[in-house]
Amino acid sequence: MKIAIVHERLDVIGGAERVIASLHRLYPDAPLYTSFVDHSILTDEFRTMDIRSSYMQKLPQWVKKRSDRLLPFYLFAFQNFDLSAYDVVLSSSYVAAKSVLTPADTCHICYCHTPMRYGWEKFPQYINTVRPGVFKVLNQALLQYFRMWDYQTAQNVDYFISTSDAVAQRIRKHYRRESHKIHPPVETRRFTPSEKPDDYYLAISRLVPYKRIDLAVEAFQKLNRKLLIIGTGREYDRLKKLGGRNVEFLGWQSDDRVADYMSRARALIFPGEEDFGIVPVEAQASGTPVIAYGVGGIRETVRHGETGYFFTEQTAESLAEAVQQFECLNLSRKSIVAHARQFDEGRFHQEIEEFIDQCRREFHSGQRPLPPFSRPLPVGVGR
Repeated sequence: MKIAIVHERLDVIGGAERVIASLHRLYPDAPLYTSFVDHSILTDEFRTMDIRSSYMQKLPQWVKKRSDRLLPFYLFAFQNFDLSAYDVVLSSSYVAAKSVLTPADTCHICYCHTPMRYGWEKFPQYINTVRPGVFKVLNQALLQYFRMWDYQTAQNVDYFISTSDAVAQRIRKHYRRESHKIHPPVETRRFTPSEKPDDYYLAISRLVPYKRIDLAVEAFQKLNRKLLIIGTGREYDRLKKLGGRNVEFLGWQSDDRVADYMSRARALIFPGEEDFGIVPVEAQASGTPVIAYGVGGIRETVRHGETGYFFTEQTAESLAEAVQQFECLNLSRKSIVAHARQFDEGRFHQEIEEFIDQCRREFHSGQRPLPPFSRPLPVGVGR
């Protein structure tokens, strides 16, 4: 079987990129197609891969730093790849990677992290951040067109994989397609719980608006408890100004340092709404409980009152109250570690391999039924 892997872009190493690394361990001969790559951030594992980028590699750096600026370029980048030599194309998509064109005898399976956030679920929040006037109108028009393009290219996918029930629901809603759920992989073996946690809480995240690290900063200012924040991003300067002496920004840290900080934390603070969330599972593999906003994929990975604690409103006040309630609990770190093991990478490899084999047999036998909802929607439907 000749297989190709397609991924959105390689300019950060986050959860989606950890999925790519795991897929490459399973299929080491598969080339990796992507829109563009920042070679300076690649780990040693990524440097050994056969990475093939699109014309977007030549775009100026100031364009590539903002994902919303990339939409017009995505329309053509992935469709220019020639994938005719492959039996199976496995796309890892959260915006446009699924838009690759494949021949009639090539099976296209999309591992969908989520339909495009700021085009669908987060559209109202995103558009309200755009300065009023002509620029805002142009953004609305572009996103309206991109939603139609996004829906149409989703119909070229033969099989969808969703990362969680929350993502499966979005795929059904926005693409009118069913999906098979396979949770992302977590290298649970990399994490070792400490016997006794230190007196600090921890947040690990890219510092971008939708991650809502601002809520953690504000809540811990009110609580006057120690919070360490690991991560970088365009919100770094603003968040640092919000923080006081009890909130410390550690910037980028190596995987080993992250694992060490994670194992010694009282709890991981996770204030954003995520499709799945690999970091909370890594924390639990370290024996560390998770205090999280109880919406989305986190409800499938954290057990409220057993491996962590949920807050119900996405506000600093609700988070602060959850921290206080959490401190009244006596959670077993051994039980938390045992819970995390069900998301181990070995389970992911087995499920992915079995599903790809099943899809390939069905696809080439000609028995694959038409997707139940794959019919075009009228122009404008969706928003």
